[in-house]
Amino acid sequence: MNRLKGRILCIDYGRVRVGLAVTDPEQIIVSGLETVYSQELVPFLRKYILKENVVKIVLGHPSLLDVGASFLKRDVEELRRALIKRFPQIEIVYHDESFSSHRASEVILHSGAKRKKRKKKELIDKMSAVLILQEYLGHI
Repeated sequence: MNRLKGRILCIDYGRVRVGLAVTDPEQIIVSGLETVYSQELVPFLRKYILKENVVKIVLGHPSLLDVGASFLKRDVEELRRALIKRFPQIEIVYHDESFSSHRASEVILHSGAKRKKRKKKELIDKMSAVLILQEYLGHI
């Protein structure tokens, strides 16, 4: 697969918090980046993209199978339009995020994390972004 070198960033958007994951510049390793509040997303991305070579953004896109997906789907589509305006040099693609939060909770549970840490929504959001990006890249 011939890819343009640089990081791929994944956004798991939520109305309150946003989970972020990113690849290394060779696009091999996926790591959790951060969890930010939704209203802080664009300023965070602006700083991060100035510092790092981001060549693509993968947006978790909810399917209609998820409860409440129709409202979130509109929000994600609106976010995509805003990101295209703000970062026209970066390719922005959708990837299905169906049940990513549930799968993230399962991964955290099986990791042996203590109960208090497993319940941290910030960790679940970030892990969801990791899973979406891994799936996008074909790692899982």
